[in-house]
Amino acid sequence: MRTKAVPMGLEDFERIINEDYYYVDKTMLIEELLINRALVTVFTRPRRFGKTLNMSMIRYFFDIKNKEENRKVFEILKIYNSEYMSEQGKYPVIFISLKDLKGDTWGKCFENLKKQCIKFLINMNS
Repeated sequence: MRTKAVPMGLEDFERIINEDYYYVDKTMLIEELLINRALVTVFTRPRRFGKTLNMSMIRYFFDIKNKEENRKVFEILKIYNSEYMSEQGKYPVIFISLKDLKGDTWGKCFENLKKQCIKFLINMNS
């Protein structure tokens, strides 16, 4: 019997599900976001508490890009049986993580942020 691995350092939701890593199903966070309908949601948690992984999950759920492939990722998860599954794949998503944004000064960080945004836009259009 093959044992599952713990996804240490992995932040890509699709990879964790498709490569059969251990995953604690947090997909009902998506339902909670849709029920609350807040204009802004801030995820504040200590380091290594899954903020980027949760954002990745949210991106795969809502993003128009590859919506049919993304839908398959959720088939084994709790959100799949929710009425809110109808919202899957309906929205363009901008996903930018500041996790790797580094710089010695505010100006350098800002320049790196602009580069990251440009890189995102290039990837989005390809």
